[in-house]
Amino acid sequence: MRNFLFLATLLAAFAIALPAQTKPSAKPPTVAEAQAFIDTANADLLKLTNEDQQAHWVEETYITDDTESLAAQADTRLLARTNELVIAARRFDGLQMPPSLAREFLLLKLNGSPTDPKLLEEMSLLGAQLDGMYGKGKYCPPGKPCVGVDTVQVTMQESRDPQELLDTWVGWHKIAVPMRAIYPRFMELQNEGAREFGYKDEGQLWRAGYDMTPQQFSEEVDRVYQQLQPFYKELHAYVRSRLIAKYGDVARRPDGMIPAHLLGNMWAQEWDNIADIVTPSDTQQPYDIGQLLVARHTDALGMVHYGENFYKSIGFPALPDTFWQRSQFTKPRDRDVVCHASAWDVDSDRDVRVKVCLFPNDTDFTTVHHELGHNYYQMAYRNQPFLFRNGANDGFHEAIGDSIALSITPTYLKQLGFINQMPPESADIPLLLRQAMKKVAFLPFGLLIDKWRWQVFDGTIKPADYNKSWWALREQYQGVAPPVDRTENDFDPGAKFHIADNVPYMRYFLARIYQFQFYRAMCRASGYTGPLYRCSVYGSKEAGDKLATMLAAGQSQPWQLTLKQMTGEDHLDASAMIEYFQPLTTWLHEQNVKNGVTPGWTVAADPLKAK
Repeated sequence: MRNFLFLATLLAAFAIALPAQTKPSAKPPTVAEAQAFIDTANADLLKLTNEDQQAHWVEETYITDDTESLAAQADTRLLARTNELVIAARRFDGLQMPPSLAREFLLLKLNGSPTDPKLLEEMSLLGAQLDGMYGKGKYCPPGKPCVGVDTVQVTMQESRDPQELLDTWVGWHKIAVPMRAIYPRFMELQNEGAREFGYKDEGQLWRAGYDMTPQQFSEEVDRVYQQLQPFYKELHAYVRSRLIAKYGDVARRPDGMIPAHLLGNMWAQEWDNIADIVTPSDTQQPYDIGQLLVARHTDALGMVHYGENFYKSIGFPALPDTFWQRSQFTKPRDRDVVCHASAWDVDSDRDVRVKVCLFPNDTDFTTVHHELGHNYYQMAYRNQPFLFRNGANDGFHEAIGDSIALSITPTYLKQLGFINQMPPESADIPLLLRQAMKKVAFLPFGLLIDKWRWQVFDGTIKPADYNKSWWALREQYQGVAPPVDRTENDFDPGAKFHIADNVPYMRYFLARIYQFQFYRAMCRASGYTGPLYRCSVYGSKEAGDKLATMLAAGQSQPWQLTLKQMTGEDHLDASAMIEYFQPLTTWLHEQNVKNGVTPGWTVAADPLKAK
């Protein structure tokens, strides 16, 4: 989601307000003056953010040196005005204000960019260059046409040839090598801005936006991960054993880790694409959504209509006509684009769009439901003051569409006419297993991305150790290792979009937890009483009303209050996720015991070595 993934990173709560020449008054400020300041900030912010969004839309859907430059210029203008106003807002420090106004000032100050115009311009240009390097990245197989990340990822999903997987993995990771030369400077410039505005480093600023202290936030995510780590280790052990049964020595390692190229995803972040390998032959999944889509001749536009119809079924409006006219649904043949799926709010009102390169498969069907969740959230809070037009926190924004996608159950597919009858209860385990390989397998990856960056920001990880430290964290948290030796000539973090595009990643970890909390709350509102994992809220206006109320609040109050109004819980809570997967948890443990498989792995002494 562009407006809250990219802009919340560089611009956080971009406050644009009074003209630069305005001088602080010698008299103590009044609440009326503070309100006038914020009113002007909201109006100016709307204008400059729209210009920035338009520039970035063109830059990502038509990548050239010129569009990168125009996007960088738009960033520079926005960031420069933001800095002016964050500084000007200090005049109101200590003033007693109504709670809503005080919150707008709080969000306004969550910024940190260099105030020196030359440094600010340099940072914007480097950011645009990194984004463009990823978008233009190509893997060129010997004797074949070069391909972008969308095609590369299809190979990782579908190929069962370990050599092809290895070659593709190595080839794609090469696109990040040029980023290494400019990445340290980009991080340095962000730190300089954060320190100018009172933060120790940029990572601390990122952690400051959660209505708790940065330290409390770090402790909170670690606490929840510890709740779910035993389940992850059981899943890891089971998947590892099945991969060894499929690939033999290619998958077998003495340290118990899994080679990263065998998990059906370029970054080994989600494993559901290898469900055919992992699911026992006597309990195969009863259907494949991709095959069902192909059989129905569903194109990209048709997939998006399925997603829209879900939201309409629970009481949300149809998407605006401009959504269909301006979105990118497939990869153009005539130019480079960023195919990484994202949802856009171009005018902070109703000009919402998606930028995707869709294929008729299970992953992209889920992606459609996810991205539209962003768009409906964006439209729901459009009547809030501009500084409140955001998710309750960034994890909420990522969780909305995923909570809806949890309703892609057999019940939903039968309602759509995809299947004629409900699968028997014996099919529950393969369905849950596939879901766990998508949701649970992601958790350590979702955590380590920003743990790596936080340590880069605070200086714990030096540029000379970027790649070594990256793999040390991946081995520690994921139990996943590179399939070939890696050195500091490589820059494997940059092969992931969110590193190149500088998008904070902890939101995705949070979303994996929140979505189950939201889903359980909607299921309860719909009157559903069966096993949680079988629930679909498709067609439930009661569930839709509950969701719509939460979305309309935007960021107008602390997320803990918004969460409690939705779920009855005021903290990040793994109990809904644990409840959802409980039958699978028992089954995995039984399978591992029966097959003599021990969960866990040993971290290599030298993380640069694959073997």
